[in-house]
This record gives sequence, C-alpha cells and structure tokens, in this order.
Amino acid sequence: MSKAAAVLFGLTLPFCLNAQISLGPTVATFGVLGGSTVTNTGPTLVTGNLGVSPGSAITGFPPGAVTGTINAANGLASAAQGELTTAYNAAALAMSTSGVPANIGGLTLTPGVYTIATSLGLTGTVTLNAQGNPNAQFIFQIGSTLTTASGSSVVLINGAQASNIFWQVGTSATLGTTTTFAGNILALSSITLNTGATLQGRALARNGAVTLDTNTMSVPAAFPPITPAPSSLILITTVLICLGIYQGRDRLLRPFRRS
Repeated sequence: MSKAAAVLFGLTLPFCLNAQISLGPTVATFGVLGGSTVTNTGPTLVTGNLGVSPGSAITGFPPGAVTGTINAANGLASAAQGELTTAYNAAALAMSTSGVPANIGGLTLTPGVYTIATSLGLTGTVTLNAQGNPNAQFIFQIGSTLTTASGSSVVLINGAQASNIFWQVGTSATLGTTTTFAGNILALSSITLNTGATLQGRALARNGAVTLDTNTMSVPAAFPPITPAPSSLILITTVLICLGIYQGRDRLLRPFRRS
C-alpha cells in the first residue's frame, strides 16, 4: 500500500467505525423485547410494542398494559430481534473515545463512546450533556453487567435525547427500585427493572428475559428525526474500492494513453 493510500485509509477508518448508530425501523417501535420470556408484576405501562423471540412466553399483561401490540414469537418480534443484533454489534464496534470508572454517579458526560471492560454501576445521578446538539450520541460499551442503585437517575441536558443513548451490555442489566433511566438498553442476556423503576427508552434483550415490576416505560422519538448514516460496512467497502482504483490507476489508464 502506498503512503498516500495508507494515509487515506487511516483518516477514513475512524469515521467508518463511528458511523451514526440507529435502531432499525421495526425494533424502534418496541419498548420491551425479550429473547426468552417477558414477565411482569403489577400495573406496568409500556408505551410502544412488546414482544419476545425466539421464546414465546409473555406473562403479567394484564395487570400490565401495552399501548402498542403484544408479539409472541411472531414475524414482527423476529424481525425486531434481527435489527437488535445489528444495532448491538454496531454499538460494540464503535471506536472508544474514553474509558469510564466503575461507578459513573456524579459525573457529567459529553457525547462520545465510553468503554469499560467489566461492570458499570450508577449510584446517584449521571448527567448527559449534548452541548446543544440534539443529534449527539452517547454510547456505553459495557463488558459485563449494568446495575443502578435504588433512586439513581440519568439526567439529560442541553438537547440530549433518550433515543440517541445506547447502553451496550455484555451480560445483563438491572435497574434498582425507583431508578429514573434514559436510553436504549441493548443487553446480550437479560434485563430487570425493579419496583417503580422508569425508563425513557427501550429494554431490548437479545437472548434472555425481560422482567418488569410496576414500571413506566416510554419509547422516545428522535428529535429532530435522524437520517440514518451509511453503515460502517458500506463506508469501509467504498474506501477499499477507492484504494484499489488509486493503486491500479496506471494499468487502468494505459489504453487511453498515446504511444
């Protein structure tokens, strides 16, 4: 690879890896999506769709209520799981911009990709500051569990949007009692919301259960609407094609040159 080509690739690769992450159009309609089961106790309210796939067990509705549709192992739930896997992998592959401590309570964070190899906890309040950009994204790459203490909260300021927050959890997520949380929880295993926890966002579990107990959950709308960016794969492929054309330019142009 020539020096110019190497420079072009090096400058473009970080942009490719951090292309804007978005949920697919089907999974974006779900407030709750489980892989094995969805169980509920008490008068939980889910604004949006609720579903499970490939499992089929959904219990506790009623007394829980869903403003959208309930989908047990049907085509809609299966499609949502496929889109969840894509979003989970995109979040996991985003290039980290900073590490975070094991407990983010008391911090104010600006847009970026935050990484911790082990478990992440929240005791108290974490503030997410979008700095006036409603399209700004916050991505948390968590190697193991996500756990909040009772009464903890995620506070959004200066245009931060719950729809642009992604908690990519390597195992399971647990929200403590009366926690006020925001963002899309993308968990490889299970998600538990303890009594009275509220979520402005989505609880999306790839393989395990979603367990609810007298919770309020609302699917956030993107504001302003986000135009999905090209996927990282498309961007990387484009760069490689350009590099190939650049490196083979002499051979490609030879038929057009005068002898």
